[in-house]
Amino acid sequence: MAKINKTKLTRLEIIQAAASLFLEVGYSKTSPKMIADELEISTGNLTYHFPTKEHLLAVLVEMLCEFQEKLLEYEADRGLSSVMSICIELMTVAAACEENEVARDFFISTFQSPMCLDYLHKKHIERAKRIFAEQCKEWSDEQFIEAEILVHGINYATIISNNTLLPLDVRIAGALNQILNIYNVPAELHKEKIEKVLAMDCRGLGKRVLKEFVSYVENTIDDAFDETISTGRKKD
Repeated sequence: MAKINKTKLTRLEIIQAAASLFLEVGYSKTSPKMIADELEISTGNLTYHFPTKEHLLAVLVEMLCEFQEKLLEYEADRGLSSVMSICIELMTVAAACEENEVARDFFISTFQSPMCLDYLHKKHIERAKRIFAEQCKEWSDEQFIEAEILVHGINYATIISNNTLLPLDVRIAGALNQILNIYNVPAELHKEKIEKVLAMDCRGLGKRVLKEFVSYVENTIDDAFDETISTGRKKD
């Protein structure tokens, strides 16, 4: 009989159930009991594997970062610059949050989670060093950290604001202008990048990318299940 890692399978089942609820019902509206009930396990069993709901959100945020990196690679293959890809990323997230309350709840919850923020800051600093290497040649690690804190605040403000304050396109343009300025992107390129982004179907692209992220999460978890089962059989 195959020696499958039952603990790992249980963890994957919990992640699968939690991710489904977070992305369908909303992170804020999902309780540990809802996740446990979905799997017909006790909340004690759930918290043994994941002490808090935030731990499960952190798993999903890691998948989000992986997904965004793959999008950057895809856009690079299409000939888009990394700077332009970052601009499109902010636009799609802002548009998705504008159109979808569950997406908005997910991103706001992520920005408010100390555990997730610590991970995001590290990943985004690494990415900024790579993407803005030419513009920030003389920067120290501390300067990149300071820049990420500012950019984080801009991103959060763009998402948390709603259309009763400023229209989506105005928020996107303002956020991109500030971010490009922080990373020393030449001023003459600001208008060009922003105009290209706003010429896109922001809302349609936001919906499509959100749908792709949901599929990416489902496929990633399915692949993890397959790998766990396959590894167990090989050890038999």
